Amino acid sequence: MLLVRALLLVMILYEFVADLRGWRGLSWGHPAMRPLLAITALALHPRNTSWRQRLPALALAVLPALLIQALTAGVRRRNLNPLAMFQPGVHDGYTTTRIDIPMPEGTMPAVYIVPRACPHAAVAVLHGSGCDKTYFAWRLTGALLDRGLGVLLVDLDGHGENQRPQRYPQSIECAVEAARWLRARHGRVGMLGISLGGCLAARAAADGMVVDALALLETPPQLHFDNRDRWREARTLLQPYVLDLLGEASTMRLAHAVYDLVRAQRAPRIQAAISTWELIAACDLCGSLARLNPPLLLVYGERDAIVKPAQAEEAWQAAPAGATMWLVPDASHLTLILHPEALQRMAAWMAEELAPPPARR
Repeated sequence: MLLVRALLLVMILYEFVADLRGWRGLSWGHPAMRPLLAITALALHPRNTSWRQRLPALALAVLPALLIQALTAGVRRRNLNPLAMFQPGVHDGYTTTRIDIPMPEGTMPAVYIVPRACPHAAVAVLHGSGCDKTYFAWRLTGALLDRGLGVLLVDLDGHGENQRPQRYPQSIECAVEAARWLRARHGRVGMLGISLGGCLAARAAADGMVVDALALLETPPQLHFDNRDRWREARTLLQPYVLDLLGEASTMRLAHAVYDLVRAQRAPRIQAAISTWELIAACDLCGSLARLNPPLLLVYGERDAIVKPAQAEEAWQAAPAGATMWLVPDASHLTLILHPEALQRMAAWMAEELAPPPARR
């Protein structure tokens, strides 16, 4: 009986924490229930039991209560889905369209999202290895939309719905055709490449692709990491801004998404004629950076165990004069795309660089 009381008491504590933190995905209740939960907690408190008996019961209840809390909240909040913004249709303030961009061979699946007022500028986003066009992209997309920018999310060759295998140099066409498609619809075009996507974007721009601004996030000159580095990356997931995902997605969706996030680093599911390691080496990031002309932003995480700070410095040394680099203190390879402040700052930079010429400083 003491253990049951402890289990219920800990669940109520979790509910209060979830409510106060705004973690809707971990909450099964409603703010109006706070007085009732407080009264219930007092009623469950075992007054005639010593703390020597209470503490072991509370300790034993911590993990089972968390599991029950997560499962209950997962059912209660099953419709809490940040990926809904990528579903085709008219949403609150923006419109989402599923498209297939013509390529020299086949097509490139993409999602095109524009604010209600058709924007002058738009940004193509190229994801990292093992990911797809909507992979943890809602915070990034939201930051760009808030700045009045259109967003084009594409599936790179061998990823997501893209049936073209990952090859070199054909994979560079993903960046080129994304920029060309946006150029036909917007006055100014930016590109944002993440990890592998950054390597492809940099090489395409160096080879003549026309973009008005280029941002590269956690883009590696080469890949050098092992299982110890993967474990270091996994430990960085315990960040406040990562835990705040519980306010955006149900626990079931989030658990699946985090599993995919880690799996993408360990065993990417890619249709490939060339490995990601070889493709990144072939893109020659440092050689590409030296040939770039558009405004350039490099963003890396100080805690990145995949693209380590020394490699970020290598990229910075190769970048042309006038480029900008940020090193985000509490971000890693897995978490940089979830870092709200870094994403907002990046979106502000992109919006400024893509502003119509009369409005530029």
